[in-house]
Amino acid sequence: MSLRHYLTSKVFLIQVLIAMAIVAIMGFLFMHWLTYTTNHGEEITVPNLSKLSEQQVGEQLDALNLEYVLLDSVDYNKDYPKHSVVEQDPIAGSKVKEERKIYIKINSSGFSMVRIPNLIEKTYRQAIPTLKSIGLEEGEITYKPYLGKDMVLEMHLNGKKLNPGDKVFKSSKIDLVLGDGKVGFDETQLDSIATPQNATDGQ
Repeated sequence: MSLRHYLTSKVFLIQVLIAMAIVAIMGFLFMHWLTYTTNHGEEITVPNLSKLSEQQVGEQLDALNLEYVLLDSVDYNKDYPKHSVVEQDPIAGSKVKEERKIYIKINSSGFSMVRIPNLIEKTYRQAIPTLKSIGLEEGEITYKPYLGKDMVLEMHLNGKKLNPGDKVFKSSKIDLVLGDGKVGFDETQLDSIATPQNATDGQ
């Protein structure tokens, strides 16, 4: 049989169809394998883990075929339950693949202690940023006669006078007693002091 007759024969046509079918099947199987191994088109929405316990986080992520990694605990935040999730990465609503690790930070069991800095004779504008930088809050402000206006004279917590170096819980509100900028005596005293001199001037 000549080549021309072979190329136009049924045998050749059948062989071509068989080869095309094999290629199509192989291509289909390859694409199916590729889709399976890369989870193409299958993304999972990261749930909101805020305020959940570590056990609840594990149960919820296991159901979604996700994993979690506990990075650290953060300073106690009264807005969150103890040992609950405060931060997560990726954030809730993100799209991820299966078996993706979700990194979490949990709330500590309570406020840590800090030492009161020496704010005596510091100005109010200096004192407040110092308090906030170590996790303390501004409390009640009162004044008493003192030449230095807005100068810190005393520090108090719940009515108790504090000394520099005393330990208090973070987020405590520190009351400050400031100088009012007055020398310490009123105008009537100034008048009484000035009167003799005025009388002498009059003579």
